[in-house]
Amino acid sequence: MEAVGYPMNEHTAMAPDQLYEMLDAAGIGYEVIYHQPIFTVEQARSIRPKGAGDEGQVKNLFLKNKKGRMWLLTLHESRKIVLDDVAQVLGARRFSFCSPERLMRYLGVLPGSVSPLALLNDRESEVQFYIDEVLLDHDLLFVHPLDNSATVSIARHDLIGFLENHGHPCRILPLDLSQHA
Repeated sequence: MEAVGYPMNEHTAMAPDQLYEMLDAAGIGYEVIYHQPIFTVEQARSIRPKGAGDEGQVKNLFLKNKKGRMWLLTLHESRKIVLDDVAQVLGARRFSFCSPERLMRYLGVLPGSVSPLALLNDRESEVQFYIDEVLLDHDLLFVHPLDNSATVSIARHDLIGFLENHGHPCRILPLDLSQHA
């Protein structure tokens, strides 16, 4: 599937404002919350309002195998995984984290800003996208809009559909990896 609607050339990563324009043009509702830059789940938890739960809160892992194939895993923030188990399930043998240079080259973001929305910068659809099965139970997801000084709340089905329409089909990472190894 050819990706359409990219307001950038082949050497320029999308800016958050361009992302918001694309969401608006697609008729997708979202809310932006601005905050200090956050780099970890612990930092994200520390800026939430008191009493706010972890429903729809995510963490993202940008991974590669020895052959250079890449995966973006969007997981519930409390999900604990063993990378070797996930690699085996996804047929990668072994995973390692991508370098900041690879992150910028393929997703167009800096460390700390990894997000499924960054897949829009992967114009050749080289990164496989997996979402944690547990997140399918959440109506809203909270992701960075290409910058870790903001968080966007967006309906799960809108996010998945938007990415699929731009060349990034969503695959499901099962809850119990041991049954799929």
